[in-house]
Amino acid sequence: MKQEQRAELCKLLAEGQSLRKAAEAVGSSAQSALRLVESDATFAEQYAQARVQGYHLLADEIVSISDEQDVQAHYNGEEVKLDLSATAVARNRLRVDTRKWMLSKMLPKVYGDKLGVELSGTVKVQRITRTIIDPPTRAE
Repeated sequence: MKQEQRAELCKLLAEGQSLRKAAEAVGSSAQSALRLVESDATFAEQYAQARVQGYHLLADEIVSISDEQDVQAHYNGEEVKLDLSATAVARNRLRVDTRKWMLSKMLPKVYGDKLGVELSGTVKVQRITRTIIDPPTRAE
C-alpha cells in the first residue's frame, strides 16, 4: 500500500468509516491493511490513533440516533419523511446497542462498564512461633 493510500485510509477511519469500507475506498482490502499494521510500527501507531478518533465519533453518533424523531427516506427518487414506528424504534435501539457494545470492547477504559469492587470481612492473623533447638553434639 502506497503512502498516500495509508494516509487516506487513516483519514477515513478517523472519520468513523469501517475498516472494510475505508480499505475499499483506497483500493485495498481490510486484510492487507491489517497485515500492514502488523509489519509497520509507524503505520500501526497512525492506524491506532485513527481508530480511536473514529470510535469517539461512533459514540457521538449514538446521541444522534437516540434523538431522531423522524426518518428520512427516498422513494422513487423523492425524499419522504416517515414517522418513527415501533419497527424504526427497535431498529434504532439495535443500532445504539451495537455501537455501545463495540465501544465498550474497543475503548473499555472510556466506554466500558465501571466495576465497583468492595472487600468486606475480617482477616484473622495467627502468630506461629517456632523454636529451633540445636541437637547435642556427640563426643566421639
